[in-house]
Amino acid sequence: MERDDIIEYSLDNHHNEEQGKKIRKKIYFVTALLSVVTIVEVAMGIIWGKAHIDVDGAGWLTIKSIFIILTMLKAAYIVMTFMHLGDERKSLRNIILIPYLIFIAYLIFILLVESTFIFDLKQALGWI
Repeated sequence: MERDDIIEYSLDNHHNEEQGKKIRKKIYFVTALLSVVTIVEVAMGIIWGKAHIDVDGAGWLTIKSIFIILTMLKAAYIVMTFMHLGDERKSLRNIILIPYLIFIAYLIFILLVESTFIFDLKQALGWI
């Protein structure tokens, strides 16, 4: 008795060696790119996270902004590559990504505004 609910994926594996090289090259590129971005983020955390380097307010805001941008770029690249959203039409990508980008920007705005508010409130009450 032959089952019809089992999909045989090995039958679809019909690419040649040239296509296999392209696929492996893309995998190596994705691995290298994500590794480099992660190494840069970790290095930023090591250099400015625990170090006692004198960083003023604008410098600290720049460091945090760079870290947030790198993290968002890495997340977008992961979605585009591993979830195959990069293979879809541009309009579908925009429909999916733009609301998330707006929501993330809103969360960052709230985070920055409310953290300043709490600091100002503690300072006004004399807790700092």
